[in-house]
Amino acid sequence: MANYFNDTPGYKHHLHHPLMKRIVELKERNYTDKDQYDYAPFDFEDAMDSYEKVLEIVGEICDEIIAPNAEGVDHEGPTVKDGRVTYAPGTQMNLEAVRKASLMGITMPRRYGGLNFPVVPYIMIADMVSRADAGFENLWGLQDCAETLYEFANEDQRKSYIPRVCGGETMSMDLTEPDAGSDLQSVMLKATYSEQDGCWYLNGVKRFITNGDSDIHLVLARSEDGTRDGRGLSMFIYDKRNGGVNVRRIENKMGIKGSPTCELVYKNAKAELCGDRKLGLIKYVMALMNNARLGIMAQSVGLSEAAYREGYAYATERKQFGKAIIEFPAVYEMVALMRAKTDASRSMLYETARFVDIYKALDDISKERKLEPEERQEMKKYSKLADAFTPMGKGMTSEYANQNAYDAIQIHGGSGFMKDYACERIYRDARITNIYEGTTQLQVVAAIRHVTTGTYLNQIREYENIEYKPELEEMRQKLIEMTSKYEELVTIVTETKNNELLDFHARRLVESAAHCVFGYLLLQDTNKDEIFRRSAEVYITYGQSEINKHYSYIQNFDCGALGYFKQ
Repeated sequence: MANYFNDTPGYKHHLHHPLMKRIVELKERNYTDKDQYDYAPFDFEDAMDSYEKVLEIVGEICDEIIAPNAEGVDHEGPTVKDGRVTYAPGTQMNLEAVRKASLMGITMPRRYGGLNFPVVPYIMIADMVSRADAGFENLWGLQDCAETLYEFANEDQRKSYIPRVCGGETMSMDLTEPDAGSDLQSVMLKATYSEQDGCWYLNGVKRFITNGDSDIHLVLARSEDGTRDGRGLSMFIYDKRNGGVNVRRIENKMGIKGSPTCELVYKNAKAELCGDRKLGLIKYVMALMNNARLGIMAQSVGLSEAAYREGYAYATERKQFGKAIIEFPAVYEMVALMRAKTDASRSMLYETARFVDIYKALDDISKERKLEPEERQEMKKYSKLADAFTPMGKGMTSEYANQNAYDAIQIHGGSGFMKDYACERIYRDARITNIYEGTTQLQVVAAIRHVTTGTYLNQIREYENIEYKPELEEMRQKLIEMTSKYEELVTIVTETKNNELLDFHARRLVESAAHCVFGYLLLQDTNKDEIFRRSAEVYITYGQSEINKHYSYIQNFDCGALGYFKQ
């Protein structure tokens, strides 16, 4: 019997990273829950055993239920009638399976009905589910919203809503509007407080809302009269049980068809303020979107894995001119690079998840007691790294998911253009990953300050100083040369003091930093397990050529040419 967890060695490798000891220690608060909950771990080994057991269950559900349902869900999709959404039959089966397995709200504290899992195993589940069906990951993964509730809602709201999520209810984040896509400062959905009723009412339209007919919504709305920017926005909780919101239509999308993307009409919808007024966009949505971006990284990695497996299987089975097409250099190069990009993406995903785990656990502890000076420094360090790695990771892994899906089609040739093969669906599903939760271009905008302030370079230097096996020295030297060129590129661009030029070359600088980071992460993987060696060799060679390309372009770029691109 196949199992998505056991058939991918990278999962156990990343799950047992040395930082997990610290992560679990922080998350479990010295394992005090064992006295109150019989399913709480009593030590580190017991916690890790729990994670593995749950991940194996997920791997089985992905193989036996979610993946077999994927084609049917893609074909049937959800429907809307009388303002309510009905999921495709396969989606309903998927939801029932994950609910029975208690896979909803697993990162939430046990006092609210969760399993108190760290981010790493949670993201590992998202990775597997995305490989099985990226559209279903959008429904399952939206429990990220519960993290926002836990961080910013008051205790009564936590007690009211989080147990419902842990019990299997779904969530959505209602942010975008017809005239407010990436520019969320332009949100105009109106929130009005009624002194008579002692509650808020929401009126307006939201568009492109993933899982828009969910049970519990987090809504960004304008609470301050006379404002038109982010300072007039607050976050609200809307409960579908109260009524007042209808689905006008479901968007007819290219991919991820099992996930209903809805246009919502709010008519005097009763809602609760979440957190403080005026901080909806500035604080809460930023936190929410960072969580969501990590989820899209996981979705991208799952899609990359699916695309690679489809491409590899076809290349080994399809024969032309008397031999399998994988024996032709033009094909085996594609397959090898798909594997390398997938492994590099997965390494970046879990490195980022570990950073997020540590800073979030310390932030949570800071609400219970005063942190020690070393703990404050630790939280500051990992918060900064998470802030830097999230946009870089989201941007690069989603682009790689698209490239792998493209190459899977190419390997299949004309057959890949037909709906008989899964790669056609994977190709359509992947296309959204570098668009939603912030386009790749917006990820570059978020990442570039970590180029100019040296966050990436400092971390790359830390990776460089790790002790590697002698047989890996050649790859390490390549990475040192790549880093040197990246550092020189940053100097060339920043010394001009030309912000327009910096913005123009920002993508090239961020990508150059990413190739160094991804290469070192794969080198560390290889340092521990030889199964990653080929991917490390392929990726570092690829990254070196990409940095050389950017180096040549930037070195030879005439600033006067900026005008050509504006026309």
